[in-house]
Amino acid sequence: MSVKQLFDLGGKTALITGGSRGLGLQMAEALGEMGVRVAITARKPLELDEARARLEQQGVETLTIAGDLAKFETIPALVAQVLERFGTIDILVNNAGTTWGAPTEDYPAEAWHKVMNLNINAMFFLSQEVGRCCMIPKRAGKIVNIASVAGLSGNSPQMTTIAYNTSKGAAINFTRALAAEWGKYNINVNAICPGFFPSKMSRGLLGKIEQTVIAMTPLRRIGGDEDLKGAVVFLASEASRHVTGQYIVVDGGACVT
Repeated sequence: MSVKQLFDLGGKTALITGGSRGLGLQMAEALGEMGVRVAITARKPLELDEARARLEQQGVETLTIAGDLAKFETIPALVAQVLERFGTIDILVNNAGTTWGAPTEDYPAEAWHKVMNLNINAMFFLSQEVGRCCMIPKRAGKIVNIASVAGLSGNSPQMTTIAYNTSKGAAINFTRALAAEWGKYNINVNAICPGFFPSKMSRGLLGKIEQTVIAMTPLRRIGGDEDLKGAVVFLASEASRHVTGQYIVVDGGACVT
């Protein structure tokens, strides 16, 4: 098989959560450019409409589904909608996430549950449903979990985000555990750990520490609009067919300093 064939994604279908903006939309664009039909889900219909218009302008066949993944009972219907439109799900990108900042001693219980429910519990239930309905019967599939460099370390003094860091650490080990269990079905499960990227979620914190982050990053930059595209295409394609249970850090080298 040629290298071009290894990266060929033509005719595949991807479900991308949190795909209406930010990193999720960036990855939807990348997969769509490679010939993937994409289903994107998010909570806000207006943002989904804008994302669909942008993707369709680029020639990407797109399905949008509005919903809250933290309401786990809605997940089977979400998967059923994708299957009704596209017939299958070859690639699952678990990207939807949230955060909450507060000192641990004052951290609200509802904040802890909100972060954990979306960042890790929804990831489990959606992966379970997609695996059960699509990937296990086909004996094939690619699952890409979006974790974070925050899952590889403790909080910095500027960040009081214990639930977020905990959830992203859990996402990394969830990736390992699922890869070990579902390898027998020829399902690859990997993770991407982004560093600092401009997004609605990171805007407030990044505005305060951006120059410090840049100074401490070997490549002297934060993540840009195209910096996750190559990683997600690699992990979604047959180019990564012998890679599973791993994570790729995309942070300009910040974690090695």
